[in-house]
Amino acid sequence: MLTRTLVLITIRDYTKLREMYGQSFVDLLEKELGDSLGATAAGNNARGIRVTRPTAGKAAFLVPQDNNPADIAYEYKTQAQKDLEPTMLRHTGLGIDLGMGFAPITYHEEDGGWDAAMHKALSIALRMESRPLDMNELSITGRFNTILVQGWVSAHYQPILDFRTDTILGWEALARGPEGSAFRSPVMLFQTAEELGRLFALEKLCREAAIRNVGELKDGQKLFLNIHPKTMADPAFSPGQTLELMDKYGLTPDNVVFEITEQHSVQDFDLFYRTLAHYRSQGFQIAVDDAGAGYAGLTLIAELQPDYIKLDKSLIDDIHKDPVKRALVETTATFADKIGSRIIGEGIETRDQAVCLKDIGVHCGQGYFLARPAAPKPDVNEECRHLKTVGDIANNIICSPPVGDLAKAPHSMELSCLVSTAHDFFRKNDSFTNIVVVRDNVPKGLVMEYHLNRQLSSQFGIALYHKRSIDAVMDKSPLIVDVDMPVEQAARTAMKREHIKAYDDIIVTKKGLLYGVVTVQDMLNVLAKIQVEMAKGTNPLTGLPGNVAIEQEVESRIKQKRPFSIIYGDLDHFKVYNDTYGFKNGDRIIKLAADIMSWATRKHGPSDARLCHIGGDDFVLITPPDAVRRLCKSITRCFGRLVKNCYCLEDQQRGWIQAKGRDDKERKYPLVTISLGVIEIDGPCSLMEIGERAAHIKKYAKSIPGNSVAIDRRPAVGKVESSNVCK
Repeated sequence: MLTRTLVLITIRDYTKLREMYGQSFVDLLEKELGDSLGATAAGNNARGIRVTRPTAGKAAFLVPQDNNPADIAYEYKTQAQKDLEPTMLRHTGLGIDLGMGFAPITYHEEDGGWDAAMHKALSIALRMESRPLDMNELSITGRFNTILVQGWVSAHYQPILDFRTDTILGWEALARGPEGSAFRSPVMLFQTAEELGRLFALEKLCREAAIRNVGELKDGQKLFLNIHPKTMADPAFSPGQTLELMDKYGLTPDNVVFEITEQHSVQDFDLFYRTLAHYRSQGFQIAVDDAGAGYAGLTLIAELQPDYIKLDKSLIDDIHKDPVKRALVETTATFADKIGSRIIGEGIETRDQAVCLKDIGVHCGQGYFLARPAAPKPDVNEECRHLKTVGDIANNIICSPPVGDLAKAPHSMELSCLVSTAHDFFRKNDSFTNIVVVRDNVPKGLVMEYHLNRQLSSQFGIALYHKRSIDAVMDKSPLIVDVDMPVEQAARTAMKREHIKAYDDIIVTKKGLLYGVVTVQDMLNVLAKIQVEMAKGTNPLTGLPGNVAIEQEVESRIKQKRPFSIIYGDLDHFKVYNDTYGFKNGDRIIKLAADIMSWATRKHGPSDARLCHIGGDDFVLITPPDAVRRLCKSITRCFGRLVKNCYCLEDQQRGWIQAKGRDDKERKYPLVTISLGVIEIDGPCSLMEIGERAAHIKKYAKSIPGNSVAIDRRPAVGKVESSNVCK
């Protein structure tokens, strides 16, 4: 014998919705219904349920019968109603009405087989679905009432981060029912409370738990409490009890923000508004939740003029990829500034979303990326503090790789291609987000997938564009950069574009021809990595320690009263080479010098020798004096032999290049060489004294043609000078 429960969930107004809003809309609802049922099943460890559709707008599936069948069906219906509500509100301004039915199936082979049992169960569920829901049929009703009587509701807290100060603005209190029960979910708690007319009692219980357990709030920090509009407008909702409880736990009205969801309409707006004004006069603040998803949108915001506007998660999803959402949120942030409100972006799940919101000017953020709800109230994750936008990072970077290093293989189409061809390409190739439009491999435009979809999804989009050439929909002035442009320069240029194009991909060319494409996000990742390396004192190009390490090493050796030498390495004619061969090849020579000096240090230097990279083409090698000659000899010989490989064959053979100097005049320049200046330190001295001596010997070394070494013959720094001789 096999026992299962057949659950039926239906969209009750399916036919009417199809007539009013079209087949594509009801198809979307059915898809979201299936997704919701599957997610709820997974959460209940009933993975792999197979949803079938007996008729349009109805979904049936089997689950293990480990509970009252009515309770099982009610849980699936409640969660699905919550999941489909945003789509209904966004498209129709109405809520959604789902029906439910159920029937246990006890399968015996002798009763006519599995198909007969399923058909009988489905008939029972369909008859049940057509009747109004009787909450008394649910054992879950009794359990809910027990929760209210016993006060089995707890509060979890999720922090809200102020992007402008990197401090916690406050915490939103989120209700949780008893662990291990269906009522652990706030969706089940509040939907059941509304069905039973016990919403006020439940919210009072949640409010008390949130205040009782929030703990200490610092000056200016807030506790956000969710309040249903029906509750706030209820004459029985008196702030007197709340104020007494707040006073008991050291809170004042300016610590509390009443958070009103925009997804619930207000039947008696006049009463609601007067009630709201009364609480405001006592010092409470107001937040509108789910802005952008509700029934009234900006109308409700204009009427309430809330202190905080919490943007719905649907606006935050993929905002770093969608310029339309970005523009909408940016406009809302500007609007909020003008009416004295602050914007809070909800549902932030990735760093990309957080960075984009901060870049737009959104005031605060909340979501799993910052911290999950917990009790006691959690801090935000450390990686969320000091978030940098692309522009912030680019302005602080002094050395970065060429943008060509990040370029990915492009997909290009000729100007003569049709829009329909581009549309089909995107549908069949998920890995591409853009098409570069070319003529003879020279970029002429860019088509971003989301821009194209927006144009085609308008009422007459397909008819207007599908059979036209691709230049009708392409961006005719995309950002095009040379393969050798440093990443930080490309990032700054990208951020100066108009906002609708700020996150469009960038076309990379080599000698004017298409080379590849790079995304703003890829540049951000590289710049962030470089910034981390710089913060650690490491040069991002060579991986060698930098100025901080040099200062620490020098000061340490002086304190230990150990004599030591500093070999100062500098490349000659490097700027001319860099201007002629490009940044990428210039970095190759710097890396070559670093590799040679690292190899020489390992081979000829003692274990306490230390190589550092000051920046650009300047290096410092700190070593005991007796290793200086061996090190300098191996470095100059090896560099002189290998640097020729960084030139074309013609320049190698003649031993010079024709180029413009700093005075903008053409002349012959030798190949790049390395100059090493050596000073010795033996005794107390300042970093300034060392710097002055090093600059002098470096200048002398660079005056010697070719790969050269100049050892300072004056007394060691820190001792009395007896001569002024350099050799």
